[in-house]
Amino acid sequence: MWSFLRPDAVAVLNDEMARKSLARYFAVMQNEKSAKFMIAKRLPADFNEDFPLEKLWQNHAELTNVFLELEKEIDSSQKRLDALPIPQKSYLDLKIEIAKHILSGCHFCVRRCGANRLKGKIGFCKCGTEIKVSSIFEHMGEEPELVPSGTIFTMGCTMRCKHCQNWTISQWIENGDAFPPEKLAKEVEYLRINGCRNVNLVGGEPTPWLEQWLETFRHVNVNVPVVWNSNTYYSRETAQLLAGFADVYLLDFKYGPGECAEKISVAPKYWEACTYNHLTAKKYGELIIRVLVLPNHLECCTRPILNWISENLGNETRVNVMFQYRPEWRAHEIPELRRRLTRDEMETAIKLAKEAGLKNFIT
Repeated sequence: MWSFLRPDAVAVLNDEMARKSLARYFAVMQNEKSAKFMIAKRLPADFNEDFPLEKLWQNHAELTNVFLELEKEIDSSQKRLDALPIPQKSYLDLKIEIAKHILSGCHFCVRRCGANRLKGKIGFCKCGTEIKVSSIFEHMGEEPELVPSGTIFTMGCTMRCKHCQNWTISQWIENGDAFPPEKLAKEVEYLRINGCRNVNLVGGEPTPWLEQWLETFRHVNVNVPVVWNSNTYYSRETAQLLAGFADVYLLDFKYGPGECAEKISVAPKYWEACTYNHLTAKKYGELIIRVLVLPNHLECCTRPILNWISENLGNETRVNVMFQYRPEWRAHEIPELRRRLTRDEMETAIKLAKEAGLKNFIT
């Protein structure tokens, strides 16, 4: 049925540019290669729970390099994943242990609020230790290469976008349902077995729940690409933990280098974090970048974003120039955000993408 609703999701299978920029994702999607988390579970790690965080990070840095080599060997059929023994402790387990340490002084996001979530404290995102889920379903409205996408919307967010379209989720207007890792893993498996091309970790924002997500995939036993669907406002430590876990980084690039991020989303240092995380994502996985065009923000945001992508990530990077903006939640507090885009703004954004030299963008 979905193929009739989204014929472009069928056509994208033969899209040369999409397949080139997302080659490994297509292979995992079609079960020709193994998702990164499955390889991570077969890579042995030698650590104890009482290791200091610094030592755990040292082990992680060394194993990340080993993981990259192992991934190449498995992808090229030099080694078979199913022939590798299941270790007592794995690279994925090491990530979970580090993430647990971070929960005691939380710094998953750029704010680095330091809340001890293990002792019931909550920070800006209002997330605790038990993952809360808003909804789980087959999403037909994502980029064509993702559809049907097995989306899991979690509660809470690390930003306060005044125009947030998912504000009831991001701002905890809903309560959400608690999911133990084993139960959530079954939901992931169900989505994949029933035809989803991927599992799409979204919200709100998945970043505050990274420890719980890593723990969930310890229990997932089907091959499914992991899509990390984020506002990109996460810490460098989170970026390192995502290496060897996320197959596709579906990253927002919301604002240019000026003050717009802080004014609209209460997100200081957004440009610095966003550019670093996009570069790191390209190093460890594959990218789809979402650029939501905002009214009257083409020169301060859209132009520098598109130029930066082309110059730093390459003009074949998969980019979705989005015209879906509509005034939501508290958008009325920002004068220029009280209206939708004009036809001229849409045409200008397309022109800017072409001027930047981008060859693989969609709208």
